[in-house]
Amino acid sequence: MMNFGRVSTAMATPFDQNNKIDYSRLDKLVNYLLDNGTDSLVVAGTTGESPTLSFEEKIDLFKATVSIVKGRVPVVAGTGTNSTETTLNLSLAAKEAGVDAIMLVAPYYSKPSQAGLLKHFTEVAEKTGLPVMIYNIPGRSAVNIEAATMIELSKVPNIVAVKEASGSLDQMTEIIAGTDDQFLVYSGDDGLTLPLLSIGGEGVVSVTSHVAGIEMQKMINHFLNGDLSGAARIHQNLLPLTRALFAQPSPSPVKAALNKEGILCGGVRLPLVELNSDESQELFEAVKKFHSEMAGIS
Repeated sequence: MMNFGRVSTAMATPFDQNNKIDYSRLDKLVNYLLDNGTDSLVVAGTTGESPTLSFEEKIDLFKATVSIVKGRVPVVAGTGTNSTETTLNLSLAAKEAGVDAIMLVAPYYSKPSQAGLLKHFTEVAEKTGLPVMIYNIPGRSAVNIEAATMIELSKVPNIVAVKEASGSLDQMTEIIAGTDDQFLVYSGDDGLTLPLLSIGGEGVVSVTSHVAGIEMQKMINHFLNGDLSGAARIHQNLLPLTRALFAQPSPSPVKAALNKEGILCGGVRLPLVELNSDESQELFEAVKKFHSEMAGIS
């Protein structure tokens, strides 16, 4: 069984001053994340600015991350596109690069039917053989993978998990209730991590973990150990931080926060833009307040 852990980080892609992938910065970022609460890494997802990365850049990024990680945690390649053929080709190339699993987003823009979604994911899963995490994010893909479809997909042996960013705990509950215990449901929304755990979910594929991975692990451990009030206190402090990290289009805020902490990730590629001074100040104040408040919580 594939084990992504409780906190999987949807990793930002570090760029240099020319907005090219900076592999020395990637090395530092990967090791920083692994030292600070990350159980697995999702590479070239939305946070990794996948829409602006070329096919070749993604493969190089997969290879470099696998080399840096050296088997310490699973490396999950974001290989989903809105073309089944391109998704399959990228997934096979990612497999050759040595990744442990792939994450497949619902085909965006095309708005396929539920039958189309079922065929798309099944074909890629069966032809690659890699463990697959489906990514349901209707706000970006313009199509919702309905619970019944996800339950059917879970019967494909190597479709082992879903990152649910529908925002619907009802839908997540239906999926958990309708799938085998080995099928893992992760929150794609940091703010729903604790609520999802309470209905039987596994954990989170997170952006906030770039800044608060250790604290997120503490929250989850409190919950698993039955300390619900302790978990709730951390959740209450994490929520304003998460909102600040998504106040502007991601990953601009999280890259700004990392740069501020000396984990250099550079800027973002157009059409995204970097934070202005006021936006940066608001973000940095939120990060500072979070760490100040967490200092008094065990």
